[in-house]
Amino acid sequence: MQDLLKFRYFFLLFLVISCGDAPKKAAATQDTDSNSNTTIADDTTEKVILFFGDSLTAGYGLELEEAFPALIQNRLDSLGLQYTVINSGLSGETTSGGRNRLAWVLNQKVDVFVLELGANDGLRGIPLTETRNNLQAMIDLVRKKNADTQIVLAGMQIPPNMGPEYTTEFRKIFPELAKENEIALIPFLLEGVAGIPELNLEDGIHPSAEGHQIVRDNVWKVLQQSVQ
Repeated sequence: MQDLLKFRYFFLLFLVISCGDAPKKAAATQDTDSNSNTTIADDTTEKVILFFGDSLTAGYGLELEEAFPALIQNRLDSLGLQYTVINSGLSGETTSGGRNRLAWVLNQKVDVFVLELGANDGLRGIPLTETRNNLQAMIDLVRKKNADTQIVLAGMQIPPNMGPEYTTEFRKIFPELAKENEIALIPFLLEGVAGIPELNLEDGIHPSAEGHQIVRDNVWKVLQQSVQ
């Protein structure tokens, strides 16, 4: 319980397009008090890690404490590392939507910013140049807000529905941006989870609680270099 009190969850109360029909748990969360449930981290001596993403970050279909950002908080606490994790994941978010809401999210000091967006762009066939430009704009905005913030970019891949050329070029966006901006890269957020039925919900897209444990490990391999 004490660990959960440290964990801050961003929830924006407006309708979004998500990847498939939301399970009842997610819907119940969205049906809560119409007042804003969005939380900004309190002033603290602890450093802040902000996960900014879509339903993968939000833990679609799961309890909040089962999503990988909460699992990262548990890992940090177990190691005695003084960080507060903020989950700013929003189901259905595209890079365009993330770009539009980022300035508000950055109204607090962020020491490590983990950018996990782009999957919904790829699934919808959004032009690759638009996805790349939006990701770059978000990286630029974080640096403009605080040049000392360490940025970690989560790499993403998509099924070949949009054709091999689109799929290949989409995958290249993330390592190329990481190299160009000299930021850390999680090669593929869903490594060891994507395409494995028993590690995903019934929609075959969103990780199960067990899948999020693997995602946590994928993230931690890179993130630990920024927090120790």
